[in-house]
Amino acid sequence: MSEWDMDVDALVAGSGAAGLSAAIAAADAGLRTLVLESTDRWGGTTNISGGGLWMPANPLMAKLGIPDSVDEALTYLQAAIGDVGPASSPERRQAFVETVPEVFRFLERHGVRWVAAKDYPDYYPDLPGGKIGRGIEVEPFDTKILGDWFTKSRSDESLPLVPLRTDDVWLVSRAWSTPSGFGRGARLVFRTLGGFLRGRRLYGLGSAVTSSLMAIVRRQGTEVLLSTPLTGLVVEDDAVVGAVAARPDGSPVRIRVRSGVVLAAGGFANNREWRQKYHGIHGYSSASEGDLGSAIQIAESIGAQLALMDDAWWGASVPSPDPDGKAMFVLGERSFPFGLVVDSEGNRYTNESASYIDFGHAMLERHKTVPAIPSWLIVETRHRRRYLFNPLLQGGKKLREAGIVRKADTIENLAGDLGMDPARLRATIDRFNSFARTGVDFDFGRGRTAYDRYYSDPRVKPNPNLGPLEKGPFTAIQLVPGDLGTKGGLLTDADARVLDTTGRPIAGLYAAGNTTASVMGRTYPGPGSTIAPAVVFGYRAARHAASHRPPGTRTGKDREEPAATEQG
Repeated sequence: MSEWDMDVDALVAGSGAAGLSAAIAAADAGLRTLVLESTDRWGGTTNISGGGLWMPANPLMAKLGIPDSVDEALTYLQAAIGDVGPASSPERRQAFVETVPEVFRFLERHGVRWVAAKDYPDYYPDLPGGKIGRGIEVEPFDTKILGDWFTKSRSDESLPLVPLRTDDVWLVSRAWSTPSGFGRGARLVFRTLGGFLRGRRLYGLGSAVTSSLMAIVRRQGTEVLLSTPLTGLVVEDDAVVGAVAARPDGSPVRIRVRSGVVLAAGGFANNREWRQKYHGIHGYSSASEGDLGSAIQIAESIGAQLALMDDAWWGASVPSPDPDGKAMFVLGERSFPFGLVVDSEGNRYTNESASYIDFGHAMLERHKTVPAIPSWLIVETRHRRRYLFNPLLQGGKKLREAGIVRKADTIENLAGDLGMDPARLRATIDRFNSFARTGVDFDFGRGRTAYDRYYSDPRVKPNPNLGPLEKGPFTAIQLVPGDLGTKGGLLTDADARVLDTTGRPIAGLYAAGNTTASVMGRTYPGPGSTIAPAVVFGYRAARHAASHRPPGTRTGKDREEPAATEQG
């Protein structure tokens, strides 16, 4: 291409955790960096997520006296993931784990305030190398620092809009039924009031992550263009040397890129055609609207290799009563006692307290032989009175009107309303109640691990995850295979370089986050297994691009820094 509209060293497509981390690392290395966001709001799916990062052997663990090491983390990853191909190669796993302390300290130096989720277990803590306390998150962030730019984020799309931490959720969910839950709820109230009295606008969870990172991007003077999607890559002599994007008015902008393009634009969770093709369902995703797979498609068109396209970060969700609404992800609601999940015939088929991805896989597998989409979470009155049920708080009346939530005074009447054989559902619940009384789930082992018991009620004995369904009225809530995003995408190496169909790196092209095939393979080792690799490989991509820039390339240190701006 002989004429360029813009000239930069590093171009980043996407403004979630992967993209912002790449942009920060690139600017820190002296590269003049440009960030493109396809939608009119920055933050991506990270912004509306729980905001946790699974960071084994991170520096906070040592401060808390929690022993961990690279070897232990790699042992655990092998046990949890197994051998699933090059997306989760030994080299990529090692690069991820070994870079954790480096990227932790790098972002900390730039102002990120980390805090440990010290009670959050790995999702398979009983496996070799499993631990409790590898999760971290960002302290609730004063979003007033971002001024009007904060209103361009996705923070108002997530609930609650308070300084909630990931490590609060498990206790706040039972704030009115256990002393520990009440205590944590009180701390959240005081934290909220304290921020208000000090004139701060504190946001937690995913908003804290993206706002904290965006504040650094703004301080570095990196330009951020909203409503400017990447539409193509420019290749010369088998190397990516530029890109084409679309301005808000639809006109093209041609961008010369001297060091590297980093694709961090999310997966394809909201691309119904691809979801049907690769997953066999149209999808019930909680991902952001821009998660359409465009970056994956663009890279594939120049020869990039794809992997794990048939998988996602699955989890049970309550479908929206609105045709265009987002499904509502379910966590503790299905794990707390006094509830169970059944298929359309009224049979249990999995451990309700298992990690969300395992639960999602189980639902999809069950559906191959018995209709299980939707399934039904059935709870009795103690569950409804004691534990937070987030989807019902968001729109209980609409859910009932849509038939997504049903209620009946007896199990037999509920079965009739759900189209099930009353005798079969009664037999399922009687068997489950016998497990609750003995404390052992002989069918699926619910309540066996520390992860199962993370979302439980310690007052319920002998098993804090099992409580009998005895007291009506009984409520049934429809569950579908939702997700936090897709797992498949571009195949990358340990330095986040995109690989072609022969396994060789495409010069000048990098990718991170859900645009890539996950280093976590087909499972979810611990809390924040999406965001942590996004941050780590976004960082590694920028570092590699900076260290391999062509001779004679000017850097951001040679030029006047641009002000962060927006289009549209």
